[in-house]
Amino acid sequence: MKTITGVLLSAVSISLYSLSVAAETITIATVNNGDMIRMQKLSGEFTAANPDIELDWVTLEENILRQRVTTDIATKGGQYDVMTIGTYEVPIWANQGWLFELNNLGENYDVDDILPAIRDGLSVDGKLFAAPFYGESSMVMYRTDLMEKAGLEMPDAPTWDFIAEAARAMTDKDNEIYGICLRGKAGWGENTAFLTTMSNSFGARWFDENWIPQFDQPAWKETLDFYVSLMNDAGPPGASSNGFNENLALFQTGKCGMWIDATVAGSFVTNENDSTVADKVGFALAPDKGLGKRANWLWAWSLAVPAGSQKADAAQKFVGWATSKEYLELVASQEGWKNVPPGTRKSLYENETYMAEAPFAAMTLESIQNADPTNPTVDPVPYVGVQFVAIPEFQGIGTTVGQMFSAALAGTTSVDDALASVQSTVTREMKRAGYIK
Repeated sequence: MKTITGVLLSAVSISLYSLSVAAETITIATVNNGDMIRMQKLSGEFTAANPDIELDWVTLEENILRQRVTTDIATKGGQYDVMTIGTYEVPIWANQGWLFELNNLGENYDVDDILPAIRDGLSVDGKLFAAPFYGESSMVMYRTDLMEKAGLEMPDAPTWDFIAEAARAMTDKDNEIYGICLRGKAGWGENTAFLTTMSNSFGARWFDENWIPQFDQPAWKETLDFYVSLMNDAGPPGASSNGFNENLALFQTGKCGMWIDATVAGSFVTNENDSTVADKVGFALAPDKGLGKRANWLWAWSLAVPAGSQKADAAQKFVGWATSKEYLELVASQEGWKNVPPGTRKSLYENETYMAEAPFAAMTLESIQNADPTNPTVDPVPYVGVQFVAIPEFQGIGTTVGQMFSAALAGTTSVDDALASVQSTVTREMKRAGYIK
């Protein structure tokens, strides 16, 4: 009997050892935003259902993530099996042959349920090369109590002039209340993204129809003058170092009267566990200047499988899980419908429970649907993209531009000098790339 038991135990040990040896480890590079941190926390559900797959997480700040994954995929480094990338990278990298087509996301994966605006941005020739984890536009988030105290009422569709008036009226620097928080941290996906959408609403554009840079035109000066003046009068100290996460923390701790940023923040600013002003938050469309364009972007943080991965099947299985309807239901069961990743699926916005629980849902959907990456500016342009220009050179150029704009906000250079430097730098880079002579 002991012998039989010993044999059985040995067999079980060998079987468990074989399972351990057979398990594939996929490495996932992602950004340190709240929804992705939640995904990592819940990923035990995936590994429990897929014991042959183990997950290795690399979670990075936004600018660093972009640098690492871009370097890795361009050099075919093969460090990552799943990358978190956005609507800027997907079509460019897919056309370079750097991404796997996502055609094995699971039998129940409903591709047709993805919002058309989001799906189109992640597809090339009708083929999906990244799956959206969450989609977003941008909107105004504001303190209803401070707005009332200032004797003002936020319109559903405010102008920049109203935003400026309200920000200055709500500011109480002695008590660390700042009327407005806007991105100032340098980066093509940080302050450059925000200021590009802002400039669209002011009638500016990056390039004319012949790819000539336009930073020496009046609309860009008006944009940057307005931004720097408003932030000096009504913004927090050290704003040139603040990106999405820093401004989120300021808003959640009650120090911002208004914050214009990603719609995905709606669930964070209304989360009673994290936000001290959760019951005092209102939402409005991104502002305009009466020229027909609002300052709202279109973006999707998405999961893609680089062509250099040797574990594409396991990677696609994870991507399918993390971007599925079932994942949304998992988050809802654990943390409530209000906290599910927004902006990706039509069915979410047909869900009456979600629409009732999430006060930002209708504004998010309207903002996403109103963004027009193929016609982003008042005057015609040769490029696609709302908060970016969809050319390979933009990542480097946009980061340099962001550094110069951040310096103007910090006061280490003037608005005029910043714009002159940007005009010179961008012109030189566009000549080098062959867009202009």
